[in-house]
Amino acid sequence: MTDSIRISVDAMGGDHGPRVAVHGARLALKERKNTSFIFHGRSAEIAPLLEEYPELKPVSRIVHNDNVISMDEKPSQALRKGRNNSSMWAAIQSVKDGEADVAISGGNTGALMAMATFCLRPMEGISRPAIAAIWPTIRTDIIVLDVGATVGGDAKQLVDFSILGAALARALFDQEAPTIGLLNVGTEEMKGHDEVKEAARILGEASGAGFVYHGFVEGDDIGKGTVDVVVTEGFAGNIALKTAEGTARQVGTYIRNALKADIVSMLGAAIAGQALQALKRKLDPRNINGGVFLGLNGIVIKSHGGTDEIGFKAALGLGYEMARSRVLDKIGEGMRRFPTLTTQGSANDPEPEAKPA
Repeated sequence: MTDSIRISVDAMGGDHGPRVAVHGARLALKERKNTSFIFHGRSAEIAPLLEEYPELKPVSRIVHNDNVISMDEKPSQALRKGRNNSSMWAAIQSVKDGEADVAISGGNTGALMAMATFCLRPMEGISRPAIAAIWPTIRTDIIVLDVGATVGGDAKQLVDFSILGAALARALFDQEAPTIGLLNVGTEEMKGHDEVKEAARILGEASGAGFVYHGFVEGDDIGKGTVDVVVTEGFAGNIALKTAEGTARQVGTYIRNALKADIVSMLGAAIAGQALQALKRKLDPRNINGGVFLGLNGIVIKSHGGTDEIGFKAALGLGYEMARSRVLDKIGEGMRRFPTLTTQGSANDPEPEAKPA
């Protein structure tokens, strides 16, 4: 176990500027005292915020950078503009240089993936990195990937994502042999396109080497928690993620409105206060904020750009747990267990296609 976790923060990323990042760090520090922070961005905006939180200032430092990547820049534009001289790049570079254990940004998803891939490079044997989400279900938390890094995916990439997801499940959930399911339009073997069928064949033959292949799963299996790791390509994964977040807000609104409908409803809400608070926390997307960039030689977490300090705290906590559990070491171990991944992937492209989150 690492004694101290160092988190590098792109303080300028996101819709609300550095206040969310700094306030989120203060909240994260309350729960995990052995954390330090490097804030990258405009020091004139960050420094006054640290002055407001005297408990945070001693474990923080600021690395000044004026250049900020906007939320609407294309990955190629962001690389040209921000390589080596932006707050986003500097946050990632800190991980590469060994100054930090994990980098976190709420900025432009495509730009962050392009910069992280260019700076950290994909791990040997991984054709493309993926974004993984920690997903609450009826049974327990599970992992879903890819949720937006690569639109489309061949069998090799789906197999890569499976190994990466299994490694993350072992690291975060302490599962020796997590179950893997491929998201499909049905559970029958004859359904789905050829790439999904080929990935299923490869995973079925390798089942037992650090994971158990369950088979095809459908969309409703995600919420049920049928498997520990759900694997799909980024287009379908991103739609599933946004649909789940929207549904959680919708259900939460229905419940709030119903509890305010009349005096009897309000009385019932008062009696069931603790249970309703627990349900509220479960339905709050902020509490599961943070997409993990998997398959790179370093840990990068993407926070939702529009989140508040509660959500940013959750992203910081996820980064902390990934660094503490040495997830990169466990990914390497998982790849060694799976001979198919000993061949270097062909797509070490520094500018992967990414769907903005």
